[in-house]
Amino acid sequence: MFTYLFFLYCAVMIVGTGLLAITMRNPVHAVLMVLVLFFHMAGLYLILGAEFLAAVQIIVYAGAILVLYLFVLFLVSLRDEVKMDRFVTSAWLGRIISVGLAVSLISMLPTFVLGQKGHWPMAAVIKATHTKALGMEMYTSYILPFEIAGLILLIAVIGGLVLAKHDTPTTIEKS
Repeated sequence: MFTYLFFLYCAVMIVGTGLLAITMRNPVHAVLMVLVLFFHMAGLYLILGAEFLAAVQIIVYAGAILVLYLFVLFLVSLRDEVKMDRFVTSAWLGRIISVGLAVSLISMLPTFVLGQKGHWPMAAVIKATHTKALGMEMYTSYILPFEIAGLILLIAVIGGLVLAKHDTPTTIEKS
């Protein structure tokens, strides 16, 4: 009963803080909402018995990636960015795209089967430990998505550096 209530609490907090993160006007407050979201996702991993993923969620995402977001946020001149035109001028177009994405995701739910046996039955995971099973699966079956995720993160870092670069004079003033 406790795990069910804790799951409901974490699920409500994840959805709530996710909505707050995209609706807040202050970017620092939005990043803090994402921090709360990451901690609640780690709580969900603990319920599932994936202690390693919970630790990675806190150390990597809440620690490293969120600090990267804050660095980019503080390096980018927000006064110039606020004056930029929107990518999508119509709010209704964004809503239609969001509803279409939600419908496509909900339509996939019947194909999801909880506890479906795959390459790693539970006995093999217990024998090899969760971390080893995760590493073997990630670096063999899912190496292409893993590399694509690394490439996307690299592009995000380069984009942040390009946005943060200011046009400063290179000459040193002589006194």
